[in-house]
Amino acid sequence: MSIMTRVIIYYLDMLDKANLRHSTRSHPDATIQRADVPSPEFNRFLYSAVGGDWHWHERLTWSYGQWMQWLDRKEQETWVAYVRGTPAGYVELEHQPNGNVEIAYFGLLPQFIGQGLGGQLLGFGIQRAWDWGANRVWVHTCSLDHPSALRNYQARGLRLYKEEEKWVLLPGDTPGPWPNSQRTPLIKHPIQE
Repeated sequence: MSIMTRVIIYYLDMLDKANLRHSTRSHPDATIQRADVPSPEFNRFLYSAVGGDWHWHERLTWSYGQWMQWLDRKEQETWVAYVRGTPAGYVELEHQPNGNVEIAYFGLLPQFIGQGLGGQLLGFGIQRAWDWGANRVWVHTCSLDHPSALRNYQARGLRLYKEEEKWVLLPGDTPGPWPNSQRTPLIKHPIQE
């Protein structure tokens, strides 16, 4: 059953790399590595495993060719956090015109949330954007995202510059990491009508 849901979209940016505040917490077993070879299978796995509980669905209908077209560009980078060899989360960056770098996607797999890895990975991603030649780093998130997402972005030094509200038709439940996974989502969002 689909439900009309009120969603608040938050737009944040950073205009000076001096505003970056790295997290004081870090995961002792974490490493961060670039996924250098374009792999639609791997990026689709990251997208659904991280975003399945947060209504990430736009890319789930992409064909293999659409994924490859997105990934096989010099303007796109995927950085993956690993904990003892297991993918734990990722940050996807897109270099855009006029020196803008967007944090296109960012998040952790559910079992790695709350361990200090989110701030560590996000700080890494923002630093990478500046090292990549950004004049501005920006991101958008929304009220459907993890409850700590907005706070994490702001804690790293991104400033909120715009909010907008829209109503979207969403399924009553999030898809989870794959259709019919029958896994209880980490956090159930209240549906607003």
